[in-house]
Amino acid sequence: MTEPTRETGRAEAKPGSGSGSGANGAAPGLVRGAGATKEIEEAIIAVLRTVYDPEIPIDIYELGLVYSIELDASGMALIRMTLTSPMCPVAGELPAEVEMKIRAIDGIESTQLEVVWDPPWDPSMMSEAARLTLGF
Repeated sequence: MTEPTRETGRAEAKPGSGSGSGANGAAPGLVRGAGATKEIEEAIIAVLRTVYDPEIPIDIYELGLVYSIELDASGMALIRMTLTSPMCPVAGELPAEVEMKIRAIDGIESTQLEVVWDPPWDPSMMSEAARLTLGF
């Protein structure tokens, strides 16, 4: 498994574009592994865009809270994400919502979610669209 990475500007990244595409044409960014496909990555991103931190009117994908998703050939997804703060009032609910929604995607058989604090989240991890929305 790879370590979480800080990726910025995710909104501009196109699945399967650019050099270095992963297995089955998947982007080398958010979703990696033997089970990664362009279709699954697009489905995962669509689901992540439906999950919001209730204190910020931006979805967790644009906020940059999801660091990586490792998808193996059996359909098991390991999700590494963070929260904006260790004291986040939805620390119990938000990760569970992400795990449940990703598990519901066709091709995902099981999920495991890890909340990680390294690297710590900061506003530079947001997409350009999120920064503009929030006035950064």
